[in-house]
Amino acid sequence: MALIRPLHTPHQQTPESATRNRLRLTMLLWLVIWMHNPALAKGWKAGTAKGVITPREAIWQAGYASRTHAADGKLHDLWAKALALEDETGHRVVLVTTDILGFPKSMSDHIRERLNRQFGLTKAQIILSSSHTHSGPVVDKALQDIYPFEAREQGKIDRYSRWLEVQIITLVGQALQKLEPVELFAQNGVTRFQVNRRNNKEGALLEQTELKGPNDYAVPVIKIVDSNGKLKTIVFGYACHPTVLDVYQWSGDYAGFAQLELEKTYPGVTAMFFQGAAGDQNPLPRRTVPLARQYGQELAAAVDRVLDEPMRSLAAQARTAYSEIDLPLSAPPSEAELTKTIQENEGYLKRWATRMLAETKHGKPFLSHYTYPLQIWRLGDQSILSFGGELVIQYAIDCKKRFGQDIFVMGYANDVMGYIPSPTILQEGGYEGASSQMVYGLPATWAPEVPTLIYQEINRLADQIGLPKRN
Repeated sequence: MALIRPLHTPHQQTPESATRNRLRLTMLLWLVIWMHNPALAKGWKAGTAKGVITPREAIWQAGYASRTHAADGKLHDLWAKALALEDETGHRVVLVTTDILGFPKSMSDHIRERLNRQFGLTKAQIILSSSHTHSGPVVDKALQDIYPFEAREQGKIDRYSRWLEVQIITLVGQALQKLEPVELFAQNGVTRFQVNRRNNKEGALLEQTELKGPNDYAVPVIKIVDSNGKLKTIVFGYACHPTVLDVYQWSGDYAGFAQLELEKTYPGVTAMFFQGAAGDQNPLPRRTVPLARQYGQELAAAVDRVLDEPMRSLAAQARTAYSEIDLPLSAPPSEAELTKTIQENEGYLKRWATRMLAETKHGKPFLSHYTYPLQIWRLGDQSILSFGGELVIQYAIDCKKRFGQDIFVMGYANDVMGYIPSPTILQEGGYEGASSQMVYGLPATWAPEVPTLIYQEINRLADQIGLPKRN
């Protein structure tokens, strides 16, 4: 007679099934704990958001003193884009990129204060980056001695500036809401349409058989892919003035065309551009829309090549450091010097000297120092050094000598208050070393010790977050 084995009821478990059930229960409990405790989560999270920031009414464009009226059309829309990152400990950072000339201090401070109140983000966790396109809008309290517009135009600029602030804060909130598991990768590429404008005359470019430096042709790239390996976001940069165009139409210049090209190549992807140490670097030749489109395609091709090759995986650790230091200015001009400037000049120099003289007569003291922002992020082993102002290329070269060729250097971040000359340029003078201070409305040139103070502080921040030096 065959033995009939009884069927197991739900209350009768073999040792093996009991073990499996205990394992399932343990995994379920850990999943619940993981969902309610971000500190135990592993890997990056990222979210992006973008919005059009093209002005809705005709206002003046920023960057050139030679323009005589407001914009009258567009080549393509201007954009603001936000990337939020969260590391495995729950520490968050936010990068905002924009198609504008630069964030003035008052606007930058206001935006970052709002982001702190609404989302708990400190200045160390935020980078407000501007592409420095000269085909974007004038914003409030930025280079306004150079624009010959009337009070009615100022009202438009004020309205746009307040609206832009709201848009950026909204985009950051949207990016934070979209956080999802991702992987980050980084690498440097290369392209070569930047030309050092102090050492190469634009008018004689066709006659030259070689270009003179200094230069840094790096194209820094960060790739973000989702949990399925699908490309989600591209962050990339280059050190070159977006001054191909001087027309009366809105555009992001070559950087805008590069972003459009990448988003066309990779549908559904957000491409974000940040400006490098472009203070003395121009795209040459220039002045035509086809050239702007060509340079955009060249930059996009350089990024595309990096995306196709092996890139360094970045561990899910975000370390941040931020500082503001007082940079001294040289002695301001006397009343006699200002009066002479008014008598001998027209345009922005006359407007600058007139304003300065009026402030003197009203007893308003001239600035003796300017509060300058510096910042370092380390995303895994990828370091991003961010500087305010129109940083010249020598700073990128020197920082790479100190911290390695793989670092990314960003200028025009958080506050664009003037050019940041190297020791050589400060001594030589010229536009980047001297006269541009008046364009930005400052009362005097930087004091000789300014470059040393900047290098000392970036070294201190590097020590603070454990970024090793080569020498």
